[in-house]
Amino acid sequence: MMFLIDYQIEVADTAGLPDENAIARYAEVAARGIRDRESSMTVRIVDEAESQDLNCTYRHVDRPTNVLSFPAEIPEDLPPELAEELMGSFIGDLVICKSVVEREAREQHKTAAEHWAHMIVHGTLHLLGFDHITDEEAEIMESREIAVLKELGFPDPYQDDEPDSETP
Repeated sequence: MMFLIDYQIEVADTAGLPDENAIARYAEVAARGIRDRESSMTVRIVDEAESQDLNCTYRHVDRPTNVLSFPAEIPEDLPPELAEELMGSFIGDLVICKSVVEREAREQHKTAAEHWAHMIVHGTLHLLGFDHITDEEAEIMESREIAVLKELGFPDPYQDDEPDSETP
């Protein structure tokens, strides 16, 4: 399977951003076993102001966030053959805030590459219908993320590698 990425970078400082090939690879591995055909998505890298505006508008949370996922919604009035063609390929949009991802990576003692991979896998899974609203959904989604990231050569993003301060 192949993932086509419409990569839109809306920040001046592009240092440390994953390239389009890496993003496509992360999405392909995340979708393996769920989608068996060529797919496409938009990945838009934004600043905190745009992230906060979108987060407030769509989630009613007035602060920037790491990743927002907007699954594809096909208008009902499209001819069935066109709707099927669109649904067969485009899965939606990811909007990722560069400065939030970089800050979280530092705070979580991860490399930027590890956290970027996690955010792209996490967002892609949302576009494919996964969620983490309930504990059961979170367990399913996190297990998938861990397995995908392991296959990509990244560590478990939920493993705290900070030493336990209460350990003698």
